[in-house]
Amino acid sequence: MKLNLGLPLIGLALLMACKNKGTETSERTVFLDKAGMDTTVNPGDNFFEYANGKWMKNTVIPDDQSGWGSFYTLYEDNLKKLKGIIEDAEKSNSAKGSIQQKVGDYYASGMDTTTIEKLGAEPLKPVLAKIDAAKNYQELVSLLAELAKTDEAGLLGLNVGADEKNSVKNIASFYQSGLSLPEKDYYFKTDSASKAARAGFVTYASTLFKLTGVDTATATKNANAILALETEIAKSHRSPQELRDPQKNYNKMSLAQLSQLAPNLNVPALFNAMKIKTDSVNVGQPDYFKTLSALLASQPLDVWKTKFKYNYMSRNAGLLSKAFVDASFNFNKIFNGQKKQSERWKRLVSGIDANLGDLLGQLYVEKYFTPEAKQRMDELVNNLQKVFATRIDKLDWMSAETKAKATEKLNIFLKKIGYTTKWKNFDDVTINKGDYLGNARSARTHSYNEMINKVGKPVDKTEWGMTPPTVNAYYNPTFNEIVFPAGILQFPFFDANADDAINYGAIGAVIGHEMTHGFDDQGRQYDAVGNMKDWWTKADADKFKVKADKVAAMYSGFTLLDNQHVNGNLTLGENLADIGGLAIAYDAFKLTEQGKEATKKIDGFTPDQRFFLSFAQVWRIKDRDENMRVRIKVDPHSPEMFRVNGPVYSMEAFYKAFNIPKTAKMYIAPENRLGVW
Repeated sequence: MKLNLGLPLIGLALLMACKNKGTETSERTVFLDKAGMDTTVNPGDNFFEYANGKWMKNTVIPDDQSGWGSFYTLYEDNLKKLKGIIEDAEKSNSAKGSIQQKVGDYYASGMDTTTIEKLGAEPLKPVLAKIDAAKNYQELVSLLAELAKTDEAGLLGLNVGADEKNSVKNIASFYQSGLSLPEKDYYFKTDSASKAARAGFVTYASTLFKLTGVDTATATKNANAILALETEIAKSHRSPQELRDPQKNYNKMSLAQLSQLAPNLNVPALFNAMKIKTDSVNVGQPDYFKTLSALLASQPLDVWKTKFKYNYMSRNAGLLSKAFVDASFNFNKIFNGQKKQSERWKRLVSGIDANLGDLLGQLYVEKYFTPEAKQRMDELVNNLQKVFATRIDKLDWMSAETKAKATEKLNIFLKKIGYTTKWKNFDDVTINKGDYLGNARSARTHSYNEMINKVGKPVDKTEWGMTPPTVNAYYNPTFNEIVFPAGILQFPFFDANADDAINYGAIGAVIGHEMTHGFDDQGRQYDAVGNMKDWWTKADADKFKVKADKVAAMYSGFTLLDNQHVNGNLTLGENLADIGGLAIAYDAFKLTEQGKEATKKIDGFTPDQRFFLSFAQVWRIKDRDENMRVRIKVDPHSPEMFRVNGPVYSMEAFYKAFNIPKTAKMYIAPENRLGVW
């Protein structure tokens, strides 16, 4: 479980906008967008609109995007920079097996549309033939093991990581899978959006079958059969909110117990084929595996074969001819609202980051990440850590006993900034210019083997869960670590030339956010060394829950679109992190020279006003309705307006900074303000 910042666009980063190696970018001198503000809005009525209103009104989302805003523009600009790195690698004529050869030839294979179009569905046929040849579900289960090695099974969610109750040792964890729609309710609800999603799925699945030579009637029959099967599978799934309970998701069992739970999976043979050598595993959602086992025996073999074929085709649709790519795009736009596909080279750059992350990452940081940026981040992180410790010490609702343990956990945070100190080895990955699908499958096989080889072995805490160019950050409770990839260390989050108000309001709030995750409703269930363990007194835990429930209730009252409510329980952890993170960042800012100044203005704003405006403009995002509807159902992060307004209206410093009267629409009386940490 990793608790990330939750950027609406998780991908590659823009380069630092100041003094980067290998760039001639001029230094930025203006850090707030005054033109994008709507100063006709009272900041006490809607601070997000005050800070971003004109920008929100005037911005048109590009046709190839599901939303637009600072993160999206950073992502787009960075893709161009990364494209340059990759094209240089492609032209380098480097030795076979080198970083440049693998990165460059992977890109070349994906850009060779002539070969890809000529091949059509041919690359799929060997595996489709294997599925056809299965004589019973037992043989399909054997094939499931084979497809898992290339991440094409679609039925066995699998991850290997620290055992949550023995965090020094890795364990294989299995989790619910098998669905094509975003979450279980899409299979049962009768609203127009859910019906459209199911109809879109049938169209998509039938198109994939037709592209492999199946007649229209049979293709439609197959698609409807898969939808019916997935509906049965969905009955066993936990909801996104339920999946936030780490205790319920920890169900360690022996192989004999798993065999008893899911007898038709033939666990000993399955694990042998998957190269999993262990005497116990964690089964996150046992009901799913019990149901999967029963359905394997009760559903017709031909239905399962169509499901296997669909999973395989859908997983690879983006790597095939234009007809497959278009089918995949048309299905996914139901949920993201994009009107047209992004350019092919952009998709390829993203794919290389996903499949060969540490190879591309090495080239990225060598050219663009400065030691100065890391040094400044080290200072910021350490400052916020000290402030958080002080805040814990001053809590009036927590006992000295629990405070001591909370402080211990905070003080031993593992802090990772920029990029890994131990690059992964990709020697077993073979990249050929003429085999785009084969290259992707080779990279997936590498990832699988790397993962499986960790089972039962000691945890390596030098590992990173994100690639260096990623625009995001995360907290990992089993490592008790906070992680900030190089990609996020750039404007609007961070700029070495910016005043402290800007940096503390932006990257400072991000740092505080990730620190607070160690103490949110999920993170607080893990101790200082990363074990899921109750280290709280009962009285303190009860007081925490009362405060957390108030946060959940307030956010559940927020609405958007056609009166769609935010799910305050689903978003609770992120809301706690947003509120706590901003408060911690503000306290740290007040220790700086600028923070001690009350009236010295820049661009017409006091230091405190700049701090809050910097925070608000970081979250300047405009989503398509389709994308937002899915986010409300499945995303543990609140929509951006509430990520801004929820925290600021809980802080007395905000009210003072903007002279907010008690008559303001969003004024919260001091006794009702949200705050845990």
